[in-house]
Amino acid sequence: MRKKPNILITGTPGVGKSKLCEELIRNGLDMEWIEVGQVAKQCNCYSGYDEELECHILNEDKVLDELESRMEEGGKIIDYHGCDFFPERWFDVVFVLRTNNTVLYDRLQKRGYSSKKLQNNIECEIFQTLLEEAMESYDNNIVNELCNETYADMERNITQISAWVNQWIKDNVNK
Repeated sequence: MRKKPNILITGTPGVGKSKLCEELIRNGLDMEWIEVGQVAKQCNCYSGYDEELECHILNEDKVLDELESRMEEGGKIIDYHGCDFFPERWFDVVFVLRTNNTVLYDRLQKRGYSSKKLQNNIECEIFQTLLEEAMESYDNNIVNELCNETYADMERNITQISAWVNQWIKDNVNK
């Protein structure tokens, strides 16, 4: 029996996943933050490079192999823009971050995204691609959509996620 839950924080690039995870940890949430992009880089979990989208192609099986034993322990926050390849059994809750397209556009433009990559990510957000992916991949009762546009949104999300973790521990460990 795990003593802490596992959380997935997902959403289109630029919605603030990493910033939210960083702030959750900084605000005292006693969990391990795992950036899948960093794991992929450190463990060379790539199967190639997509020239058009200017990004590495993730070897999902290799990533899963790298994370499997760590996930069994519990207490993990997984941060990644995709979610349909992760086993449903890994997560107790999924938070899909959403952002207004204008805000997202500005954030991605500041990152220096090419027009093709920028357009692809904005369309992903417009069509709710990652929200739908989460809804199709996990029990809808554990999927939560959170707006993450402003500092106030981030503060509210930190409070909500921290409260959710504390309630999970109360319900599952302190019986």
